[in-house]
Amino acid sequence: MLRKHWLNDVIYLFFNGILIKLGFVALVGAMMFAIRLVIPEGMFAVVQAQPIWLQAIEVTLVADIGFYLAHRAFHSVPFLWKFHSVHHSIEEMDWLAAHRVHPVDQIATMTASMLPVYALGFSGSAIAIYAFIYQAQSLLIHSNTRIRFGPLKWVLASPQFHHWHHANERQAYDKNFAGQLPFIDALAGTLYMPERMPRVYGTDDPVPPLYHQQLAYPLKQIAGRVPAAEVSAQTGDSRP
Repeated sequence: MLRKHWLNDVIYLFFNGILIKLGFVALVGAMMFAIRLVIPEGMFAVVQAQPIWLQAIEVTLVADIGFYLAHRAFHSVPFLWKFHSVHHSIEEMDWLAAHRVHPVDQIATMTASMLPVYALGFSGSAIAIYAFIYQAQSLLIHSNTRIRFGPLKWVLASPQFHHWHHANERQAYDKNFAGQLPFIDALAGTLYMPERMPRVYGTDDPVPPLYHQQLAYPLKQIAGRVPAAEVSAQTGDSRP
C-alpha cells in the first residue's frame, strides 16, 4: 500500500496540478487568440451542431493523436527526454504514480493534445466528457492491477498496455505512446503488448528521488551540472 516514495507522489498530486493548470491556461490562451484570427466562426457552428456523443468521440481521437505525437517526441528528443524521464523513474506502478509528471512535460503534452480540440470549436460538454474519462483512465492504466480488457484491449488503453510503456525491458522501449487508444500505436508500428505483465519498471537515468530535486533535475542535466555518479549516490541506483 505504501510503496517507496509514495509521499513524493502525494506532493505531485496536490501541488503539481496548480503549476500545470496555470501554465496550460496561459499557453493555450495565447495560442487560441492567434488561432481565432485565422479560423472562420462558421466552422465552430458546424462542429457544435453534431450530437454530444459524437463530439466526445471525435475529441478523444483528435486529443489522443496530439498526445501520441507529443509523447513520442518526449521519448525521441534528448532535450525533452530529460523532463519525461521523471515520469519514467517510477519503479512501482500504482494509481498515485500517474501524478509524477514534470510540469514542463505535462504542459507541453496537454497543449499538443488539447489545442487542436479548442481550435476546432468542440463544445464544452464534449470536452468535459473527454476530460472526465481521460482522468479516470489515467489512474486506471497506472494502477497496480492485472484487469484484462479482452478484445477491447486493442481499442481502449488498459493497465496491461500502459505498464509495458513503463517497463524497463529492452524490447518494450519506446512503445505504447497513446494515452487512450492503442490502435494509434498499432497503426504507427509502436504497439507492444505481450500477455504477461512487465517484471521491472523505471529508467536507467539517474533521476533523484525527491520532488524539488526532480523539478530541477532536467534543467541541471541540460546545463551539464549533475554528474550521473552524483545522482546515483543520492538514489542508491548503481545501474548505468
